[in-house]
Amino acid sequence: MKDRANSIERRRQARILLPRPEVSTSRRQALRLFTAAGLTAALPGFSTFAQRGAAAGGEEEISPAEDLMREHGVLNRLLLVYEECISRLERNSELNVAIVSTAAGVIRSFIEDYHEKLEENFLFPRYTQARVLTDLVAVLKNQHEAGRRLTDSTLQLSASTLQDVSEKAKLVRDLKYFVRMYRPHEAREDTVLFPALRKIVSRNEYDSLGEEFERKEHELFGEDGFEAVVDKVANLEKQLSIYDLAQFTPRP
Repeated sequence: MKDRANSIERRRQARILLPRPEVSTSRRQALRLFTAAGLTAALPGFSTFAQRGAAAGGEEEISPAEDLMREHGVLNRLLLVYEECISRLERNSELNVAIVSTAAGVIRSFIEDYHEKLEENFLFPRYTQARVLTDLVAVLKNQHEAGRRLTDSTLQLSASTLQDVSEKAKLVRDLKYFVRMYRPHEAREDTVLFPALRKIVSRNEYDSLGEEFERKEHELFGEDGFEAVVDKVANLEKQLSIYDLAQFTPRP
């Protein structure tokens, strides 16, 4: 029994002393890259673009999925602006209706005429051709059209003084419809549509989409177009006193 106990102990010590398998160099480099970029979770295709940008020593490249998802971040902040405007209109609190008009204008120019056009022109046809997620694509396209109709109405109503009670009620209704539709809309794209893109296109095609998206953004909004749009939305948040993120933290 003593010999058996000694044998078990020797094997245990041997396992402790055995060298642990090394993480591959490429994996370790990727982890360092993500840490340097302040990322804790990689987006689909992001590592390829980030590593290429770092290796070239140039500007960090953005994958198509990340590009579209950060634009959804802008949309989310605009939905927050809409929600605050809805709350003030329903409470008859003070509200500069120009804020609604400006927010709707950003949605029209940046989301509907740019972001959604990228999806409709570059993504949706590829899913249709590959016969992948075709039912989802059909719903998304229909919601894009519905969103544009709501934005048309919002722009028209927010151009008035809203003295008419029925006009105010219609504006509130349209804003609510828009928020209610786009929360699940963008969530489904982020979690289902975009992750599937790499499965239906080649690596070169995926890379070229990222370059095309960037070219289109610079063409329409300038070199710092995204940052300028974010600043514009932040200004709306400040006017509504909802810019300070800390205010959304529940109190103990």
